[in-house]
Amino acid sequence: MTCIAVDDEPMALEVIERYCSKSDHLELKAVFREPVKAIEYLGREKVDLIFLDINMQELSGMQMVQALSPRPMIVFTTAYSHYAVESYTVNAIDYLLKPISFERFLAAVNKAMAALPGRAGVRSGAELSRAGQDATIFIKSGPQTYQVKVGDILYLEKDGNYITAHLKDRNILIRENMSDVFGLVPEAEFIRIHKSYVVAIQHISMIEAYQVTINNEKIPVSSTYRDLLRARLGID
Repeated sequence: MTCIAVDDEPMALEVIERYCSKSDHLELKAVFREPVKAIEYLGREKVDLIFLDINMQELSGMQMVQALSPRPMIVFTTAYSHYAVESYTVNAIDYLLKPISFERFLAAVNKAMAALPGRAGVRSGAELSRAGQDATIFIKSGPQTYQVKVGDILYLEKDGNYITAHLKDRNILIRENMSDVFGLVPEAEFIRIHKSYVVAIQHISMIEAYQVTINNEKIPVSSTYRDLLRARLGID
């Protein structure tokens, strides 16, 4: 998968370059500190993916995306979480908060790989989304591995160094980071509403100012994710 990186911070570009060099799936074609030069390059060359900073002085990442036609897949990189809602409006593949860990970077790359036309192989969250609620995933919990229907997952809750997957009929304890949850479940059908909770959209029965109800349980919605939730669900 070919890619470029655009960021007006040299150190941020160095991180992306280092991570790309460690991934067998990526070919980094060029890096740019000036988005206008990146636009000129993309007018001549085709790439699959752009790692793109949002908050740049010359031209914002959002403005750059709007100027591109055709548009490659986009993974936004930024130090500011409040841009998350806006990133959904341009169908970004992922949204990486700086400082970016290598594990989180790889999760974004896996999403982009899954979205490439004609790609076969292990089903990722994006592919599971297309397969629908009858799709299944394998969840490892200690020495056991469970096959679980995506539609049976109500929500996922951070529990110390673990995540508890709350299903319709049982709970499963997973050793996983919250930042990597969307490498496990399809982001199109789940949404993060709190630093400790990712919920299945289809199982939300009621939305209030700072909580949602799922299976008669009240789950908090933090102020950080409240606008994202309402924008995602089309609530004014």
